[in-house]
Amino acid sequence: MARNTPLLIQLFFLYFALPSLGIKIPGYTTAIIAMTFLGGGYMTEVFRSGLEAVQKSKVEAGLAIGLSKGQLLRFILLPQAVRISIPAFIGNFIFLLKETSVVSAIAIPELLYTTKDLIATYYKTFEMFIMLAAFYLILILPLSLCLSFFERKLTYGQFGN
Repeated sequence: MARNTPLLIQLFFLYFALPSLGIKIPGYTTAIIAMTFLGGGYMTEVFRSGLEAVQKSKVEAGLAIGLSKGQLLRFILLPQAVRISIPAFIGNFIFLLKETSVVSAIAIPELLYTTKDLIATYYKTFEMFIMLAAFYLILILPLSLCLSFFERKLTYGQFGN
């Protein structure tokens, strides 16, 4: 359900609709709850699919050699599921980082909110949006490169490389 609703709708519901029911949540808490709700929906699907991608023959082989269900999970399922899930996990993490710009809709000062504030102060729209794009590039590019390096390190010995 969290994956099928836009983050903006979740934010508006938590920040504007819940106070009418008597539940007042501060802006930062609202942003954290909404981002966790959205990210949690995607991340659980990533790890569920990683667990389902482990071949059944490997599970059966682990059971055949006498591993308990806990040992099977720890030594066979989780290591392989994590390796399989890393690319989607990285993609979702970067997606959530980019989605933080949406929280400016409830007046949480982040990059987009600050950019709009600077545009209102200095009337330099083009320059401020160029700086915004540069800041997102500075945030996301190194993170993406580091995470893809980490992904390569995890999958290096998987297929006989």
